[in-house]
Order: sequence, then structure tokens, then C-alpha cells
Amino acid sequence: MKAFHSKRVVLPDGIKEAVVWVNEGKIREVLPVLPLVSDFEVIELGNKILMPGVIDPHVHINEPGRTEWEGFDTATKAAIAGGVTTLVDMPLNSAPVTTTAAAFDEKIKASKGKLNTNVGFWGGIIPGNEKEIFPLIQKGVLGFKAFLTHSGIDDFPNVTEHDLRKAMPVIAKHKLPLLVHCELTGFQERETGNSEQETRNDSYINYLNSRPKKWEDDAIAMMIRLCEEFNCRTHIVHLSSADSLEQIAAAKQKGLPITVETGQHYLYFTAEEIKDGQTQFKCAPPIREKENNNKLWKALQNGLIDFVATDHSPATPSLKEIESGDFMKAWGGIASIQFALPVLFTAAKKRNCSFADIAKWLCENPAKLAGLQNKKGRIEKGLDADLIVVDDEKTFVVDEAGCHHKHKVSSYMGETLSCVVEQTYLAGEKVYEDGKFVKLNKGKALLK
Repeated sequence: MKAFHSKRVVLPDGIKEAVVWVNEGKIREVLPVLPLVSDFEVIELGNKILMPGVIDPHVHINEPGRTEWEGFDTATKAAIAGGVTTLVDMPLNSAPVTTTAAAFDEKIKASKGKLNTNVGFWGGIIPGNEKEIFPLIQKGVLGFKAFLTHSGIDDFPNVTEHDLRKAMPVIAKHKLPLLVHCELTGFQERETGNSEQETRNDSYINYLNSRPKKWEDDAIAMMIRLCEEFNCRTHIVHLSSADSLEQIAAAKQKGLPITVETGQHYLYFTAEEIKDGQTQFKCAPPIREKENNNKLWKALQNGLIDFVATDHSPATPSLKEIESGDFMKAWGGIASIQFALPVLFTAAKKRNCSFADIAKWLCENPAKLAGLQNKKGRIEKGLDADLIVVDDEKTFVVDEAGCHHKHKVSSYMGETLSCVVEQTYLAGEKVYEDGKFVKLNKGKALLK
């Protein structure tokens, strides 16, 4: 048995002094003082933050098949170093993609002995695989992911409304979420500029203009309509267009089962900061202007945006076109899982947000999407003892030496971040402390 004592424990009803009593992997009690028993280990944390482990439901691990991009071992090591005690793996970028029950079996086989944190899995929806939805549910996927535009991977093609009309009734019947990358390209014209800078392939303005807000807004409008028609839990991933907030608010006011995430990079960076050739910032949808990002922050703070997820999407330096700086050729994705908490806290601190807010955005609400709210995401009696210890007085500079991603390419390199994750516990067992991995392969596959 262990008793964690801190003057600042992040609880569902606020930040308080408390003792968290842990036994056999579960939180047994949350008490104001130490219990009057002697057979437990007291872990005294003083004024350091004790909070639930971070839950990141939007991670591209890329194994099997593309482990040169990342893999279960490196991704989950980076996760526990950043306080991420649960993540959910996306169904694309691996080979085969997780769109059949047979492919899911390969995914599980590839993960054996490599899970340094807890990992759940999304299944994929592509044209023609509607008969695989129920078999994937039987295998234990936590929900499904679909793209409305090209995913970047040819063997994970985007769906149309016709495809969704086949899939959504099945997903709704089983009360699982459908996660959607919302960009409808169609035949719409892109926004264009006239200057030479705005037309060069190494120009960020050129890339930003190539994926206008209207693509997102039209896609989200379609998903709201289908969500209402099928009463299917619908989740908008990585929202970047603030122009969609009004229609999302209207949908939520109608009581539709719709949720929304944004990404740390949309809240931390602005388009005005990104220099030409800096392809480490390329993602889709793109990082937009400061005014847009301020609106995203307001929506997050008032609860219209439900939570924040990294969309950790690493690739090799050559695929990121680091040398050429060509935004049009570069892989669109930001490697970031290790920095989920410090990036968000650094930006949130400037807006007077508290760790109670952070816990809601990185722990409690993501758990709900994945159907894990009765097991994870809060420090509460009966839940799993996935805990992290954080020193919010410390800062650190992101560098290659301290980065545990497979490739040291990230838009956060060189950034000074507040908040250092000092300890990570899975089921009450310490797995990471002060920059060192204490125990590996302690994560579990989380199947529905």
C-alpha cells in the first residue's frame, strides 16, 4: 500500500491538500489526513502537484509497418516521460491500417512487450469496410476514425457522406464514438495570394492558404447534420477553424452528442510566428492566425471545446522535408506526445488557467471520449491509480537529449516550457522518475 501526500492534489472538486491511498493498483481512499495504519509507504510530495495521468486519445504510433517513423516502444516511453499514462492509437499510418479485424490482430501482436504506458485502439472507417465494423467492435476497439479528405496514406482513403450513412448507424447502435478529420476539399478553390512569397512551396502563407477554414467549416456542418440524423456520438478532432465555433455551439445547445478537441499546437503557436521553410510546423488543418487562436482559447475556457489532444504524428526527417523546407511535399504532422502537459500549461498559465482546468482538458474529458471515465482521468475512490507528480515551478528547454521520440524533429525544439513531470505511476507503480525510466513494459492494452 502507498499513501501519496501533497498540499496540492488535483481533485474533481478542486485543488486541495489530501492523501491518496493506493492499494493493488486502485485508489482506495482520498483522505484529508494520513490513515491510522502502519503497513503502507508514505510518499511525501510537499507542495508539488499530484494529478491524474494525462490521457491522449489522438496518437499515431505507426506500428506495424512504419516503425521507422515511430513505434510502440519509443512512443510509449516518450508518453510516460511526459506524464501520459493512457493514449489511444489511431488506425492509420501503420501497415496494414486498422480497418479489419485481421489487421487489428496484427496491431495487437506488434504491441506485445512494448507498451510502456496504457494503450487503447481506434478502428478505421474507409469506403467499403462497413462489414468490418462489428468484428472490430468485438475485438475491443474504443471507437472509429474517418477522414473526409486524403489522409496522407493511400491505403486509408477518405469517406464520403454515402460511406458514413452505412457506418454511422452501426457505430451508433453500439454507442461508440466516431472521430472525424473534418476538411472537405471537393472542388472548392483555395485562397490564393499574388506575391511571389505567397506562391513558393517553402512559404508558410502559401501552405496556410491552401487549406482554408471553409474546408473545415463545411465538413463540420455535414457531420453535425449526420450526427443529428443518426444520433451517433460524433467527435471533431483537432479543430483549427474558429469560424466553426458558432455552429458547434448551436449543435450542443440542441443536445446533439457532439464533442470537439483542439491541439496544443493550435493554442501555443500562431501562423505569424512560423517562418518560411519551417516544415516541422506543418500539420493539417494548419496552425492559423493569432486572432483565430485567441477564439479557440476562449472556446476551450468556456467548455465549448471539450479537451486538448496532441495528434502526435511523427515521421522521418526526410519525409518532413527538413532540408528542402517544402511545405507542399512535407509530411503533415507534429511530434509532440512527450510535451502534451508542459506545452498546454505554459500557454494556459498566461491566461490565468489552473491545474484544475488542465486536468479537465487533459485527463477527465479525454477519458469520456474513450469510454474510460469509470476507470481513469480523475483522482477518485475506485479509479485506477495512474498518477503523476509535477513541479510547476521548474522550467526546461526542449532539446534532442531530453526528447524520447524516435526522431528529434518537433516544432517545440528550443522552446522553454513551464512544468516538469518528475514522477509517473501506472496502477500505483512508479515507472518514471527525474528523467529516468524506472520500469518499462508496465502498460496494458485497453480493450472495450
